[in-house]
Amino acid sequence: MKEQKPIQIFSNLNENIGVNVIKSPVKLTILEMLRDSDMEFEEIVNSTGKSKSTVSVHLKSLRESGIISYKVHPVDNRKKIFYLNSKYLGSVNVTEPKEIKETQSDYLVENLVNNDAEFSTLLFHTLKSMLIQEGINIDPILQSTGNSIGNSLFEILYDDDLDIFIENIANFWETKGLGRVSFELGQIIKITTFDCFECELLPKTGKPACFLDTGIFEALFSRYFKLPVSVIEIQCYTMGDERCVFEVEPLPIKNY
Repeated sequence: MKEQKPIQIFSNLNENIGVNVIKSPVKLTILEMLRDSDMEFEEIVNSTGKSKSTVSVHLKSLRESGIISYKVHPVDNRKKIFYLNSKYLGSVNVTEPKEIKETQSDYLVENLVNNDAEFSTLLFHTLKSMLIQEGINIDPILQSTGNSIGNSLFEILYDDDLDIFIENIANFWETKGLGRVSFELGQIIKITTFDCFECELLPKTGKPACFLDTGIFEALFSRYFKLPVSVIEIQCYTMGDERCVFEVEPLPIKNY
């Protein structure tokens, strides 16, 4: 039996009608492609392997829902270029959930309560573990939340001197119980965190999990350098590593 794609959830940016939940396998495939880049109709047809009429029906439905839109090709006005017109919020894996140890009371008592962790940490880890257990992915929302937090923190942590700025970040992380963080400066800034508040006790999924941190670092360094940056987590406790490592790199302005 072919594994079913996770259901995807999008907000509608044009009308206040809540969210759109997408279950159709063809629509999910189209949206996965459009999340990476804008595409012409023929490109979508070739990439999905579906007929033109089938793709056309699904594109029409997605447009009417406000999830995608299109623009006329700048060179050939007979062609349309389709793009996402809504915000990707996350996904739900509809396969039967399996209980994971990180949600069980014995694990929580041993690793969080008895170790004098902040109760807020207990709540956060339990919530994230339950979401993983139920197959619910809200990583885009967590990253957007991190962006908001980072923008709020920027004025508090800012200094003209980059060395002092990153020292302020490191001190904030440690004094607030978020973990220990260090920086390697270069064309790409490497950020390493130990005892990460966001993921250290989460289940090993083989995927990065620190989307709050990613969003915070993205906002802080975008504001500092006054240009967009990419933040990618290349190591994480949930990937079996003993630390979390992020790479911060400037983005070309056209990608902003």
